Parts: sequence; structure tokens; C-alpha cells
Amino acid sequence: MKRVILAGVLAIGLYACQKTVHLNLNNAAPQIVIEGEVTDDTTAPYTVRVHRTVSFYSENSFPAVRGASIRISDNEGHVDSLVESTPGVYTTQTLKGKPGNTYTLSVLSQDTLYTAVSTMPQPVKLDSVTFNHRTGFGRNTIYAVPNFQDPAGIANYYQFVEYLNGVLLNKDIFVFDDRLSDGRYITRSLRNDSAYLKAGDWLEVRMYCIDKPVFDYFNELDQSAGGGTFNTTASPANPISNISNGALGYFSAHTIRSVKTTVH
Repeated sequence: MKRVILAGVLAIGLYACQKTVHLNLNNAAPQIVIEGEVTDDTTAPYTVRVHRTVSFYSENSFPAVRGASIRISDNEGHVDSLVESTPGVYTTQTLKGKPGNTYTLSVLSQDTLYTAVSTMPQPVKLDSVTFNHRTGFGRNTIYAVPNFQDPAGIANYYQFVEYLNGVLLNKDIFVFDDRLSDGRYITRSLRNDSAYLKAGDWLEVRMYCIDKPVFDYFNELDQSAGGGTFNTTASPANPISNISNGALGYFSAHTIRSVKTTVH
């Protein structure tokens, strides 16, 4: 009984002494973050988003970088000057992505020039999307499974993105290379938080063929989060960007192949 009373007194004392403690974390200077892409989808303009990081204790709202001068050019001599459609979001006007071409991004902001280069690979056909069911812990979970033929003798790098009922699922990163499966027919589960997927939902799976620097960026982002391939939620470290001058983010020229289906 004495032990129980003592434990209760300690609990009351600890509760009474609670207060908010802020760790003495160093506030790093804001860094510019650039995220841009060019694809082989020629029906819509491409976008480049530019914002800055905030300190640890700031609200999760990243200030847009306005008034930047942004251009994208390719190895065939096409040059497109982007326009700022909304604060920090810049869109192309004439550029059309083409597999095999190399694209150079130039971002001039506050007298600092940031550049990146990305080569768009040849597309790989996404044949179908099926579903893998797993039962455990009292529930049935569903994973989407892309099915496609990997080209033999070529190093290929893939990224997968899911849209559920028209909404992007961006919690997890799905990247994959064919180092151990060159030339094989690939069926690989996208192991996200499959509680998202329910029978009857409308799902779109997009497969991007990306180049190696972009794969390295997302793979390092994935690994630094401790999730391993096809399973991550956030990253505590900054992966190596393919953008120069210390900018964070990435620039990706990639193809898009997609399948829309009902979850079943």
C-alpha cells in the first residue's frame, strides 16, 4: 500500500511540475527549395515550384520565392522562359518534353544562379495494375501491384505515384531500379499505408521512368527516413540534390505511363 501511495504522490508531483521546454536548436538560415519537372505529356505546361525552408519551431508554411527568372532549355535548342502563375509556382509556355532529350533548368533568384540537368529516359509500358491482399492484425490490407516488362540490357530507374479518388497520395516514396531484375517481367507491390486502399475506390497508378540522379535523390530521401524502398513517410536529412549552388529539391525529366482502375 505504501508503494501505491508513493507512486501516486510522485505522479501528482510530476504532473504539477509540467511545463513547455524548447530545446536550444540552432536556427539555420533559410535555404531555397526548387522542385521542377519536364515530362513527355505534352497536353499541359510543366511547373517549377520555388520556396524557402523555415526554422524548426516555425509553422509548417514555406514562404514562396517570388520574382525569380526561370528558363528551361533542351539539347535541340528550344528555350522556354517560365511565367509565375501563382506565388512561387512557375509554368512553361511552349516547351514540349521528348524522351531522349536532355533538359537544363536555370533559376536566377536574388543574384544567385541555380542550375540542374536531367535526361528523359525512353518510356516503358505499364501493362496493368493488380492488387495484393494481406490479412493480419484483424484486418485485410490492399496493395497496388504495377505489372510491366523491364527492357533488357539497359539500366532503368522507376518512380511510382498513386492518386486515390483523384487525390495524390504523397506520404510514401516508391522508387525502384532494375539492378537485380534486368530484363524480367516485374510485379512489385507498392507498400504504402494500405489502409488508404478500399474496395470500390478509384485508383490511378503512374509510373515514371527517371534518370539516375533523380533516382539517387529519392532513394536517399527514402533510406534516410529509415523506411527502405517502397516505405517511408518523412526524411530527417537532406538528400543530395541534382541542383547546383546548395539548393534543396530536384529537377526531373521523366516519362509518364498510367493505369486507372477500381480497387478490388
